[in-house]
Amino acid sequence: MSQKRKSRVVVVGAGIGGLTAGALLAKRGYEVVIYDQAIVPGGCASTFKRRGLTFDVGATQVAGLEPGGIHHRIFSELEIELPATTYCDPACAVFLPGETEPIRVWRDRNLWKQERQRQFPGSEPFWNLLARLFEASWKFQSRDPVLPPRNLWDCWQLLSAVRLDTLITVPFTLMTVGDALKLYGLAGDKRLKTFLDMQLKLYSQVDADNTALLYAATALAVSQAPQGLFHLKGSMQVLSDRLVAGLEKYGGKIYMRHSVKEIKSDQGKVTGVRVYNQKTGETHTEAADEIVANVTVQNLIKLSNPSSSSWQRYQQHIDKLPEASGAFVIYLGVKQEAIPSDCPPHLQFLYDYDGVIGENNSLFVSVSKPGDGRAPTGQATIIASSFTDVGMWWKGTKENYDSLKQQYTQEAVSRLGTYFNLTPDNIIHQETATPRTFAKYTAREQGIVGGVGQRVSTFGPFGIANRTPIKGLWLVGDSTHPGEGTAGVSYSALTVVRQIINKTY
Repeated sequence: MSQKRKSRVVVVGAGIGGLTAGALLAKRGYEVVIYDQAIVPGGCASTFKRRGLTFDVGATQVAGLEPGGIHHRIFSELEIELPATTYCDPACAVFLPGETEPIRVWRDRNLWKQERQRQFPGSEPFWNLLARLFEASWKFQSRDPVLPPRNLWDCWQLLSAVRLDTLITVPFTLMTVGDALKLYGLAGDKRLKTFLDMQLKLYSQVDADNTALLYAATALAVSQAPQGLFHLKGSMQVLSDRLVAGLEKYGGKIYMRHSVKEIKSDQGKVTGVRVYNQKTGETHTEAADEIVANVTVQNLIKLSNPSSSSWQRYQQHIDKLPEASGAFVIYLGVKQEAIPSDCPPHLQFLYDYDGVIGENNSLFVSVSKPGDGRAPTGQATIIASSFTDVGMWWKGTKENYDSLKQQYTQEAVSRLGTYFNLTPDNIIHQETATPRTFAKYTAREQGIVGGVGQRVSTFGPFGIANRTPIKGLWLVGDSTHPGEGTAGVSYSALTVVRQIINKTY
């Protein structure tokens, strides 16, 4: 049954969060238009092609496609087909310095229990705590709480999600993973601590000593059944394309290569956006009743400039956030013989215990599978990324930048060559991306990745709200609860949709 057309919504950014919010609002009868400065939708979950090879730009795996998972829920509501997938099993194989046998993170719970008991003797009480916290947190999140709450409706949604089974998490709200390790006498277990540092840096942007325990409980357990991490057939672009199809199915529109230069407001309420058409060079103002910004919170500050004291306080809060991470990524197209026969789809390498996790001392690697649509027969793709300090990529001359990029590229290829057979004859294509590359193609401030680190001070009730000080301006994406990843940003989009349809100013 058709619905009466409602308010006009402009979505800034066609990442997964923006596409999800736009499609769900269009389904509910809102007039939706999405603008994005890139060539293809998807943001950090998009792809590019080279010489018959398809490379995922940033995100390489998906959570939430299982029945009841966030993507499954959204695709069901939009009545669009789920993409073809396979489980990542093991979800990851982690190589610690000097070790040739990896720690395999199995999807099967019993196999993973056996693995961690073998790898980390005496640590089972710690893992049992995480399991109990995950079970409670997962049930809580499935009830769609609004975090952090900013008005009475938000508070009611939060309180409605609380049950007796949630209360187990309360004593651990202010604890980090490092605190829990100390609680169980495991802080001195170097291998365990390093493994957790590597996994949590990947998911939360910070190490075990800084990651909120409640966040870690979910991040470290979501790869096990009945949940799991998924490898998409074709590429990550499939997820974005399906959401675009859902948007257009219900009358929504999307315009690529259109940059939003300013979010306009008057007397504390949004009025529209100023849009630059990259193809024609023309600028126009688009009126809006609601604006959903699928951008980093740092970008949001630059796009909006009201004079209210509440916005100034908001900006001061954002300015005090810890510096976000960047990424150095190398994309390789190789002959299939470069890939070990038993190679898992995702690997992590740490090369030196004394070095930092990042700056090429650690690499997160994604490898295509034969027949998954990313490479022709007899070929494969390797995508290896490392966290890096953003600031150093923006300093000095172009020659300084090119030299640094070459240095990182050589080091990454050398590191990867200890596991893959990367002879010159086996490398078909090679290119790299730095924070400056991500800034150019995704427009994220300084090319930062992964959103706000999930510290106690920035997680859940202490994080950045979807609701902003400007009425009708909403923030979705990895700056907000529950954090990074396609599943996380989709949860944030669903929260904003619920707030908009309930008119909760």
